[in-house]
Amino acid sequence: MKKRGTNNKLINLFIVVALFCFGYIIYRVSFLALSEEVDGVNLKEFADSRSIVSKNIYAKRGDIYDQNGKTLATTVSSYTLIAYLDPSRSEGESKLYHVKDKKTTAKKLAKVLKMKEKDIYSILNQKDRYQVEFGNAGKGLTELEKEKIEKLNLPGLDFIENEKRYYPNGNFSSYTLGYANSDEDGKIKGALGLEDLLDDVLGGTDGYTTYQKDLNGYKIPGTKGVTVNATNGNDVYLTIDSNIQFFLEQAANEAANSYKFDWLTLIVADAKTGKILGTTQKPSFDPNKRDIKNWVDITVGEAYEPGSIMKTYTYMAAMEEGTYRGNNTFVSGRYKADDGTVINDWNGYGFGTITYDQGFQASSNVGVINIVNNFISRQKLYDYYIKMGFGSKTGITLANEVPGQIKFKYQTEVYNASFGQGITTTPMQHIQALTAIANDGIMLKPYIIDKVVDENGKVVYEGKKEEIRRVASKKTAEKIRELMYQTVNSNWSYATGGDYKVKNSSVIGKTGTAQLVNSYTGTYYTDDYNVTKSFMGMWPKNDPQVIIYASVKRSSSKPISNCVTSVVKNMNKYLNIFEKDKEKVLKNVTVDSYINQDLNTVKTRTKNIKKLILGTGNKVIMQYPEKGTVLDNNETLILLTSSKTYKMPNLKGYSKRETVEVCNMLNLNCTFKGYGYVKSQSIVDKVISKNEKISFTLN
Repeated sequence: MKKRGTNNKLINLFIVVALFCFGYIIYRVSFLALSEEVDGVNLKEFADSRSIVSKNIYAKRGDIYDQNGKTLATTVSSYTLIAYLDPSRSEGESKLYHVKDKKTTAKKLAKVLKMKEKDIYSILNQKDRYQVEFGNAGKGLTELEKEKIEKLNLPGLDFIENEKRYYPNGNFSSYTLGYANSDEDGKIKGALGLEDLLDDVLGGTDGYTTYQKDLNGYKIPGTKGVTVNATNGNDVYLTIDSNIQFFLEQAANEAANSYKFDWLTLIVADAKTGKILGTTQKPSFDPNKRDIKNWVDITVGEAYEPGSIMKTYTYMAAMEEGTYRGNNTFVSGRYKADDGTVINDWNGYGFGTITYDQGFQASSNVGVINIVNNFISRQKLYDYYIKMGFGSKTGITLANEVPGQIKFKYQTEVYNASFGQGITTTPMQHIQALTAIANDGIMLKPYIIDKVVDENGKVVYEGKKEEIRRVASKKTAEKIRELMYQTVNSNWSYATGGDYKVKNSSVIGKTGTAQLVNSYTGTYYTDDYNVTKSFMGMWPKNDPQVIIYASVKRSSSKPISNCVTSVVKNMNKYLNIFEKDKEKVLKNVTVDSYINQDLNTVKTRTKNIKKLILGTGNKVIMQYPEKGTVLDNNETLILLTSSKTYKMPNLKGYSKRETVEVCNMLNLNCTFKGYGYVKSQSIVDKVISKNEKISFTLN
């Protein structure tokens, strides 16, 4: 009986425990069902994350083109080289799928990668690694570099494909374009220049897709997914003309190779519209390599003392006041201010008693001091500088523009400001101010965005000529153009612009020299090296078509005078600007695609286009430039025909760019000496073979 009682107690205890557990389970299930959060975890979000997949759909970044549709920045596939080291990849296989012969692999790879053989071998010799990469040297490889590695037939190598921003012209208007790079997720983002400033325009809007997944990660059939498509970025067309930009680049490169300086900048603009046709600075960088030494776009981002080019606006202020008397005389040489400061002319002793008109030609400091004393007040000078746009941003679509500073109060400060010392301006402000001189007193806003086109080909923005205000009368503009003409073209020995004279071209302009401030003493250097040299001008004189600005820091004026004269000569030929009463009007033609078409048909369709036909075939197999490019009546359409043999054409007078295209089409090994247009060539009118060597002399 005692045993039976004990068993009953155990049974009762078991029942109680079971009922308790069952009750707890019911409680817990009810709690989980009714609660949104358990132990700090949101149950709905946790469940969704376990069953719902969300993937980004990246938008395609827009391209950047010049005004004629030539690509300046685009997105291309790039590759990261990897090497598999684990022998298990090759087990049971008939060929190797890992790197076995590491020494041979390192030796052959060193010929393609920019790495030493021993460094490659060290990477390949790492132990207990399934796969390895090769650092920066193995990243961002182009399709061509990938093909070179594949042709080595080395087992165990592979590639990871991704996208990168590519700049086909390399070191070409790089501070304007800037660069873009990929973030950790592979999204390309702008980091400098227009790539950064217009990142939202170029980058577009990413989309996404979401769906429910099964245990294996696949979409569950019959379930609904949500997809929001990406909106691709817009294409941006600049006002830059690649041919003109090429003239600037080659002139600036020649200057950099011949002279020492801190920096040099060069800008060319359309005088009638304000379009920026080209801009460069040295030192520069290649956006593909990002070998950047200076992060500032000098054209808009660096304000510095302009020197005597400001005398142009001091003279204009007096003319607008109605008090200027160009034939009145003054004694040049030196002037002593009320505070005892002595201001000299640039040669130290002056030019004798001369007229104010001559004072402009000779860039006399004493001359503009007398203008300030006799013709205008301090306030009038200040107001006119502000009216001309100095002290304010131009508003051009370029990154990190600064306003400069126009500030002067005391007598010596006013005198210094009248010839461009003690105040700061930017090159782009001078481009803007010069448009007023070119357009009979009406100032135009400079611009660099020609148009923006969306992914459907619709133009969503179009740049256009914008008149800011009238800042001078037609009479003042004509008078200052005459003084600028005499500065460059006069035979007077004291005229400062003689180095900028171009034969058969009425270039007009004003030179400037600004002393630099010694950061230790706070005073100006007095030597000829610590200066900034500048030139601003335009041509032709009576109806200016082109505006040019050049400046160089810590050098003589030779680098910029060589640049200016070179650019003027090339642009005269390119734009057909001749010294006639009326310049030739250019007729633009848009190129179509002529590939695989009958040659006679193409000739009929392109009768208004200058052509160079390569070979004697009856079909066109290649062309330059590509479809959509706008040509003027001075540019050439190059057509390669389906010929068995080719004769080398006479390319005298053709540009280097056109000559390079001919060499590429004919698979020639071409070398060039000099800059500009073809002067002579080693082979003419003879049948040529593939990879034949031909040399060209340019001038």
